[in-house]
Amino acid sequence: MNHESLICEEKAYFTVGNTFYRPHSKITRDLGVLAAKVYKQNQGKLRVLDVMTGCGVRSLRYYLEGDADYIWANDSNPENQSILEYNLGFMLDKNKAKITYKNANNIFFECSNNKDYYDLVDVDAFGSPNPYLSTVLWATRIGGLIYLTCTDGRTGTGHLPENCLRNYGSYGRSHPAAQEQVLRLIIGSSLQQAATMGLGIEPIFSYFSGQTYRVMLRLLPKINLNLDNYGFLGYCHQCGEYETISYQQLGKLRCFHQQENKHYNYTISGAMWLGNLHNKEYLKTMKSLAISLKWTTVSDLLSTMINESNFPPYFYTLGEIGRRGKLDIPKRSQLIEALENQGFKATNIHINPQAIKTNATLKQCINIAKGLSL
Repeated sequence: MNHESLICEEKAYFTVGNTFYRPHSKITRDLGVLAAKVYKQNQGKLRVLDVMTGCGVRSLRYYLEGDADYIWANDSNPENQSILEYNLGFMLDKNKAKITYKNANNIFFECSNNKDYYDLVDVDAFGSPNPYLSTVLWATRIGGLIYLTCTDGRTGTGHLPENCLRNYGSYGRSHPAAQEQVLRLIIGSSLQQAATMGLGIEPIFSYFSGQTYRVMLRLLPKINLNLDNYGFLGYCHQCGEYETISYQQLGKLRCFHQQENKHYNYTISGAMWLGNLHNKEYLKTMKSLAISLKWTTVSDLLSTMINESNFPPYFYTLGEIGRRGKLDIPKRSQLIEALENQGFKATNIHINPQAIKTNATLKQCINIAKGLSL
């Protein structure tokens, strides 16, 4: 192969050929490497199964930067063999890796059959991750990490609710915070699948890049699905307010509009994960690593994700605040400061640069924004 055709991403040098490689997804690989590195520091070992490896860039980076002890790189397309053997050849020579060309679910079954469990299983699927949400559990060590990809945002954002029902066993409706909903549907569906096996799921981080959804989960030794963390999100199209709704409250909750002395039905999405999107302590360790590596963009992103951890499972867009309040859209930083001055919690979010998370209601946000525009 021509050495000049090599691409460099951090410590990895590789060639792409006809395989799939998206330079814009580097930040999701950065996050994966940092999470892997923290795991290795905590556990002292790291075996990675990269089950849809493509050109092998993730496998390379998990080995070179995540300090992985061993990598199983798999791709369903045997035509990628020459590229993969070239890119990962030095790892094969050291007996630090193996390459296979099989269906992902066959790999998971093989791992389960051989009791060969991995510390990190990366499932970089195209479209929805739903064919792998239960089977990936067969290959993951208890306490290990599962890194899922979703590129099919339309299904979970309410544009294709029947597809959503097929994929996640949940009904996703459209509303201004629907991108966050996709992340919560993936986590919720994984949580439910784990519960059928007597296991639990905890999100380490949940990330939306503007096109791709990436969720890093930790497999827990016992069921943690409960009526507080797995339920429904109600949205009132009339006033723009949200409400979390438990299974016990289904059919009982309605949105009351004092001015009109009327109740309106919520548009309900779910069931989905209603807990935190991120593990704050894990992210703090990832951030300190990112700072030491001088990965400024990633450390800034992690700061935002740390701040947005302990908030309700939705957000308000500045456009929605402006439209419903019939006012000029305030600056995000000014609105956050004004909300905090009034005793509320508020933060910017990574999912939407023109939105905030807060424990204030939309009505309270509008009233405070009106005060800013005077």
